[in-house]
Amino acid sequence: MNHRSRKTQASRPGAAIDVRTASLDWATIIAAQADKPRELEIGSGKGLFLQSAAHAQPERHFIGIELAAKFAHRSAERLARLGLANVTVLCGDARAVLHSTVPDQSIQRVHVYFPDPWWRNKHKKRRVLNDQTLQDIQRVLVSGGQFHFWTDVLDYYQHICAEVMDTTELAGPHYIPERAASHAMDYTTHFERRARLNSQPVYRALFEKRSSTVEL
Repeated sequence: MNHRSRKTQASRPGAAIDVRTASLDWATIIAAQADKPRELEIGSGKGLFLQSAAHAQPERHFIGIELAAKFAHRSAERLARLGLANVTVLCGDARAVLHSTVPDQSIQRVHVYFPDPWWRNKHKKRRVLNDQTLQDIQRVLVSGGQFHFWTDVLDYYQHICAEVMDTTELAGPHYIPERAASHAMDYTTHFERRARLNSQPVYRALFEKRSSTVEL
């Protein structure tokens, strides 16, 4: 995508905020929702979690960060059409935004659902959950804040849980029970929907930031 098309997309009503070429300060990102408790989804994809959560909890501000411009802009436009004003979608690298833009103790919950494991050694640098990102998640969470991590890959679930315990002081993992779906789209993400409809297991972990946590 060239610079002109990025500019055109970013200027469309309801389009995602493109942070790949121009950095924005945190105050600008949260300006319209500054007084609300805040949740952050890393890798928001098609936006199903943002849509469901924002509709169910209008008193909260939800921010999604998605690297794929197609998904970021389409989900932002759909959320705008639905009148969900308490959602902000950013298009960019979540690792960079989290590390350089999100302030300390500013997020109530961080959600990472079904990230790509990138198993091959030459691709591991693409993983969204690395040591730095996990430390940044701990840093941005308020005291008592939560980190939700789900995957359908058992080895990766075990790997990330071990990494969280090794590189942060977050408490967990705590078990999250599976919730019965009440309708065809009553799932946290499209990935969860596909896994469960195909009778595949989903591994869920919840970590919490204790009040005594020392930032790394």
